Amino acid sequence: QVQLVESGGGSAQAGGSLRLSCAASGRTFSTYSMAWFRQAPGKEREFVSGINRSGGTTLYADSVKGRFTISRDNAKNMVYLQMNSLEPEDTAVYFCAASARLGVFTRIAGYDYWGQGTQVTVSS
Repeated sequence: QVQLVESGGGSAQAGGSLRLSCAASGRTFSTYSMAWFRQAPGKEREFVSGINRSGGTTLYADSVKGRFTISRDNAKNMVYLQMNSLEPEDTAVYFCAASARLGVFTRIAGYDYWGQGTQVTVSS
């Protein structure tokens, strides 16, 4: 099993930056693909970005492409989401997710473990 704990959320002005972190428990972190999802009030949870086991393959939602960067440090059991050029539309609770399957998935069903989420609020 994997336990995930997100941190780094908070408030930012439009155009600003935040860096989210996700700490994973367990010795097998490098065997999991990782992803970030987000859920805004009244909306469904949506895929933001994903990264494969080695970190060599990344995937982004069109809405964040060019602004967000996902990365991971398998030695530290960490995954990160650097968010630049933030927009009010980025306001949401951001969730870290882990998948034991090979590959990077955009669907919620592809992930086995989830964190509790961290709030990101972007003001105009």
